[in-house]
Amino acid sequence: MPLVELSLLEILACPACHAPLREDADAGELVCTGQDCGLAYPVRDGIPVLLVDEARRPA
Repeated sequence: MPLVELSLLEILACPACHAPLREDADAGELVCTGQDCGLAYPVRDGIPVLLVDEARRPA
């Protein structure tokens, strides 16, 4: 089951670098596709939390 609707995912972008986001359903996150960014934003109750302060830094 998708975390967010596909139509919403198509218009969302990383607030830090403005790259598109991809869904990581196993982790419950939206992950930035930017090469130098890669921040992972949590999805809580079907709502993406697109705050840089709430994002997880890539390992």
